[in-house]
Amino acid sequence: LSHDTKAVLNRKVLLTGTLYIADSHLSWLDSSGLGFSLEYTTISLLALSRDQSDCLGEHLYVMVSDKFEESKESVADEEEEDSDDVELIAEFIFVPSDKSALGAMFTAMCECQALHPDPEDEDEDDYDGEEHDVEIIPLTAEGQATLERLEEISQYNMAGVDTTPTVAGQFEDTDVDH
Repeated sequence: LSHDTKAVLNRKVLLTGTLYIADSHLSWLDSSGLGFSLEYTTISLLALSRDQSDCLGEHLYVMVSDKFEESKESVADEEEEDSDDVELIAEFIFVPSDKSALGAMFTAMCECQALHPDPEDEDEDDYDGEEHDVEIIPLTAEGQATLERLEEISQYNMAGVDTTPTVAGQFEDTDVDH
């Protein structure tokens, strides 16, 4: 909860209101009750800006994979123009009056977002211990020669150090006084 937080949507300053960082969503409301709520799965980037040269000063930056407009007519016009499958983004900036709270706000937002991973980001082909569509094909003579040459080269790392395994006890008779 952060009172007196200025909200900026796509570089258009909204009003000053209250930012609510909840486990389920991120919300901002002005004093009249007008505002918005973002699901964490739509947030593609969270950042904490400490840049003093920015006209907004220190702030929280949130990039959302969705488009937000003020009027329905402009949304309809955008849909006609952008009929391709282009990913739309919106940029939110939150500028709290209490700059000392920025770090805690950012940490809370990151922790809440971690509770809601984007299901589209999960790799469907994660390895689950089973072999999938694996076919062992014998190498040709040329392929076998290439493999042997690569194995020979890989015995030395980039610095020229021999990385072949050592035999246990092979250095036991070394003189350690040198």
